[in-house]
Amino acid sequence: MTRLPALDPTAATGEAKTLLDAVQKKLGIAPNILRTMANAPAVLKAYLGFGEALAGGRFDAKSREAIALTVAGANTCEYCASAHTAFSRSLKVDDAEIGLRLRGHASDTKLDAALVFARRIVETRGRVSDDDLAAVRGAGHDDGAIAEIVANVAANIFPNYFTPVAQPAPAFPKVEPTRARAA
Repeated sequence: MTRLPALDPTAATGEAKTLLDAVQKKLGIAPNILRTMANAPAVLKAYLGFGEALAGGRFDAKSREAIALTVAGANTCEYCASAHTAFSRSLKVDDAEIGLRLRGHASDTKLDAALVFARRIVETRGRVSDDDLAAVRGAGHDDGAIAEIVANVAANIFPNYFTPVAQPAPAFPKVEPTRARAA
């Protein structure tokens, strides 16, 4: 049962309508979580803005989706795991790789190090160790990449927390996160 209503994009007005129309144009759908965020246009605008800013960074869409899957898995967010699985599939990521990413790993060693680090950020609430930093650096990630990993984790924690509060109706085929909840 939903706790916060999802706005109907066809009935939305003002800034909420403008934002939902832009989401619809970009994604082809307006997912229920974003329709729910639109109850406060500032919230949806902030969420979308954070994502748009990170899209201009060094990580491509597949890598950003990998971090999103890792964060969803670490936080056992079924809605987000389902959404980012669908988005990853649309980017031609296979199911075996998606499963790895939900558990904080990847078949590519450099991406794997980024996902292990992302999961450590969630598990430790940002209090990573010097060894965690050394491991991600040792895999070839510089300080700028580390900053972007942190930012991508933070951007994905928001919907992971928003979802259990709002309980939006599912919008994607169900995927159960495979890892226990992080700290």
